[in-house]
Amino acid sequence: MEQRQLGRAGIRVSEVGLGTGGQWGGRVDRPEASRIVWAALDAGITYIDTADIYGTWYRGTSASEEFLGDCLEGIRHRVVLGSKGCQATGPGPNDWGASRGHLMQALEGSLRRLRTDHIDLYQIHRYDLTTSPEETMRTLDDMVSSGKVRYVGASNYAAWQICHCNDLAQWHGWAPLVTTQAHYNLLEREAESELLPFCREMRVGLLPYFPLANGLLAGRYPEGSAPPAGSRAAAFDRTRRYLARYATAEGYAVLRRLDAWAGTRGHTLAELAIAWLLAHAEIPCVITGASTPDQITANARAAEWRLDAGQMAEIGALLEPLR
Repeated sequence: MEQRQLGRAGIRVSEVGLGTGGQWGGRVDRPEASRIVWAALDAGITYIDTADIYGTWYRGTSASEEFLGDCLEGIRHRVVLGSKGCQATGPGPNDWGASRGHLMQALEGSLRRLRTDHIDLYQIHRYDLTTSPEETMRTLDDMVSSGKVRYVGASNYAAWQICHCNDLAQWHGWAPLVTTQAHYNLLEREAESELLPFCREMRVGLLPYFPLANGLLAGRYPEGSAPPAGSRAAAFDRTRRYLARYATAEGYAVLRRLDAWAGTRGHTLAELAIAWLLAHAEIPCVITGASTPDQITANARAAEWRLDAGQMAEIGALLEPLR
């Protein structure tokens, strides 16, 4: 597995990472989580991504971080570990947000559940309009100064929001946002209008989530069929709404063409989806979820496929109907 620079940070991460949202805490229990982590390590994956809200929809607790705390005991040094704070973790008025009060509390909770003394990449899960960016960035800098966080990043930020936050960091000498997470895949390309060029110019690493479009790009939801039992779409209305947006007649027509294009080259549609993202220099790591060891092994294998400029142009032509 090749390693890439994490944005402007000095640290490097694997081109494919393990995401632990999805089914962690539901279909993925503690023993299965351990098997998935070891399969990821065996495949050369060094970046693991979580958040303090992952798993709360199943158990009411931060199951993903709790499971990882168990899985990484004794091998914590082998991974670059990312987590996130900001989203609501309770019913109280200060149980959410990017304020100093909530973020400090959220970080301590994540460290306790993960059984570690530091988080390599701590990310603000979404932009908080109720808290000044000065307060948020100063808080993140204090986390880095304390040694409890190595680098800081964002998630679901617009380009101008990252720009403003990093201008503040440069002005005050604070730790800058080195990465941002964004919804980006073959079917969802809004990031190309502004975010991707910004990341390219300002050396902010873009970590795409939903690279397989909630399983749609992995062929898990055949056209005209009900969601299979045990799938996220069968369990969550929000996933069904997601599929309703992208699993259209036009979308399936493009998927068939992409699948055929990949098949003639000895690859799957899922491998194409990951390889296509990795063809973008702005992307240091593609975060892929997995509910079985075989899934994360297959995702890691996709990094072996290198798409050249001519192939990227062919894929662009196949995607043109969705523009």
